[in-house]
Formats: sequence, structure tokens, C-alpha cells
Amino acid sequence: MLMTGSSGFIGAAVMARLIARGHRLRCTTRGGGGADADGVEFVRLDLQDALTHEMWQRHLDDIDVVINCAGIFEERDGQTFSVVHERAPKALFEASARARVRRVVQLSALGADDQAVSAFHLSKRAADTHLAALPVASHILYPSLVYGQAGDSAALFRRLAALPVLMLPGGGRQQVQPVHLDDVAEAVVCAAEADSGGCRRVALVGPRAVTVAGLLASLRRGMGFRRPAFVGALPTWLERPAVALGARLTGFPLGADALSMLDRGSTADPAPFIALLGHPPRSVESFVSPSERSAERALALLHWLLLLLRLSIAALWIWTAVVSLGVYPVDASLALLARVGAEGLFAHLLLYGAAASDLALGVLTLTLPAAMRRPLWATQIALIVFYSVVITVALPEFWLHPFGPLSKNLPLLASLVLLLLIDTPTPRRPATWTTRH
Repeated sequence: MLMTGSSGFIGAAVMARLIARGHRLRCTTRGGGGADADGVEFVRLDLQDALTHEMWQRHLDDIDVVINCAGIFEERDGQTFSVVHERAPKALFEASARARVRRVVQLSALGADDQAVSAFHLSKRAADTHLAALPVASHILYPSLVYGQAGDSAALFRRLAALPVLMLPGGGRQQVQPVHLDDVAEAVVCAAEADSGGCRRVALVGPRAVTVAGLLASLRRGMGFRRPAFVGALPTWLERPAVALGARLTGFPLGADALSMLDRGSTADPAPFIALLGHPPRSVESFVSPSERSAERALALLHWLLLLLRLSIAALWIWTAVVSLGVYPVDASLALLARVGAEGLFAHLLLYGAAASDLALGVLTLTLPAAMRRPLWATQIALIVFYSVVITVALPEFWLHPFGPLSKNLPLLASLVLLLLIDTPTPRRPATWTTRH
């Protein structure tokens, strides 16, 4: 079997199931997938360079099934919907038909239909339409919102579910039909092993539709929270700014397209999916298993606690800068600097330079993306240690001050060390084209 997107959220789960069932795989990857092992052969192929059937033809020798799990949720790092969802898959499907493979399995997305309006859905629909017209047996699978422990959207929903108060677009009344990653991966394997002809289209959805608010309530109960959250409706004029802020706070790609897709709803008849699986899919009530409950609750709460910690540290630096720039008497600040050997122009430069650096640290703490914050935390730790040493030598009585101006640095340093160790993105396996749901 030839497979694309094997390093993605869904693709990795599919690959694991195929290997467990004894299938041999040839997986394409832009950066190389490491040494071949466990029945998997990795071949280097950048989708940007695979836009003709000739580019795919050479990789289809001895291939009987092609599985396309490549996809992106947002365009970034040179990845575009046009290439990842449409042009490269079209070329792959054409090459598959020419090579007379037994079957093609295309992982599309629920909503990639005649009513599609977003670039995400339109690009998926274009590839689906092209595949359906080719003389090759195929399954086109349309997953709804996919829930998996390691999924980005699953983490987002767990974080939201942990909050005691939620203000949601439309009050969270949008209809969704979430499906578990295990069921999606099993469906892809079942489709790959099927022997039916023609083109079959199957929506991969949960057993019943729920509202977004209902989904969050189920996840909240699953994580062991005893009290339900209060759910309110965001004013319409606040929805887009709130979604943008939410993307900033949660790290999940949200935007106007995501909001419109949510408003449209994501539901379908589960009967064809049940027929493909041979059993009903998991319901949202069982998404969080009892064995994962404590860990998922702790991780969801930790996200907000780290955010609160970051905001409080940013406020500390910014307020320190404001105080140094005149709220606290400048003469008093200069008198303290004189005791550490700084006087005259040098003292003024030191005072206002320190205030400027404090302000910069505060702003950077608020604005830097997580991937760039590690040096920021290290800088703050080094600066506080330096301040503490200098003041200990020149103004040792501050250790005995009843308000603890120096002793407060100890929990502050511990907080910064915590952020240094934890407030960083989880390393991911290098991926070329990953499907994010």
C-alpha cells in the first residue's frame, strides 16, 4: 500500500493499524521518515514537486491500494490547500488509475460538498470529484470533528471544558457529530481492505449529533468535574475578535473559516459508517476513558494556570517599568542606585534603561509565541538572579524588610523555571503534510 500523510494525527493512527494487520506500506514524506522498519518503506517526496501523475508513477510499482491522509487545517509554512488537498492528490489519483491499483482511499472532510464555501472544503471537494470520475475503485471518507487524545482540537475542547464559565459563539448551539480517532482509523483500514467496485462515499460521524455546548459538557463530566460550567452566548459583534483571541490563548488555529464551518454544522447519517465498521462508533460520553480522566483534567487546568502565570509575570514587569518611570519618586530611586555605586548621568541611564528593559520583557511575555519563549524565560531568570545578587551585596537589609522585596524573588524564580521547563511546544515527529482536526 502507498500512503501519504502517515506522520499526521490521523495518518499515524491509520499506519499503526495497517502494520498491526500485517500490511506492508510505502509512505511518502518530504523530510525522510527514518530507517525502514516494521513493514514500512519511507520514500522522500515533497507534495510541492508531485503535481503530475509521472511524479507518482515511479512510486506505484507493486502497489495495490493507495491511501491519501495528507491534509492541513490552515495554510502556513509554504503549505497551501491548492497543493496539499487538490493538485497533488489529483495527480496521485490519476497515476493510481493508470497503474490499475485495486483501490484508492481518500480522507476528505465532512462539509466538502456542493454547499462548501471555505477554501479548506472547496479544495477537498475538488480532489474528491476528480477521484470519483476516474476508472478506479475508491472510498471517499468524510470525517466530522475527530477526537483523539493527541489531537489539537481535542486538546482545545478539553481546555474549554475545564473552564467554569464559557462564552461561546451562538451559545454553543451549533450541531456537531464528533467521531473518535480509533473509529476513523479503523474505517480507513476497512475501506482499504474492501473489495467493492465503484466509488463509495461514507461520512465518518459519531452515533448522534450534539451541540458544541453539549460536547464540552460531556468532556467536562468525563474529566471528573462535578459542577457543570455556565454557558453564555457571545454578542455577534464580539465573535470574530473573541475567536482571534482564543486562537492566541489556546494555540489552536481559529479564524473566520473555522467560525463559518462551525455555524454550518457538521452532521450526517451514521448508518453507512456503522455498516463499514460493522459496529457503532464511540459516543462522546466515552471519549475520555476513566484511566485518562485525572491526567486530562490536570493537563487542561495546567494550560490555564500557565497562562495565568504568564499574564501575572507580564503584569509584574510592565508595572515595575511604570513605577520606575515616575510613579515611585525618581530621587528615591537615584538614592538607592547611589548605594550600589551608580551616580549622575550613569544612574539616570541605568534607571531608565532598566525600566525600558522591564517594559520590553513584559510586552514580549504577552506577545511572543510559545516556540520562541524559552530564551525569554532564561533571560528573566538571569536578570532576577543578577538583581538579587547586587541588592544582597549593596542593600542586604532588604532581606529583612517586612514586605519581602527580595524574598519574593524566590517564588518568582521558581515560577520562571516552571515556565522554562513546561511552557514550550511539545516536540512533534517531523511531518511534511499532516491532517489537523
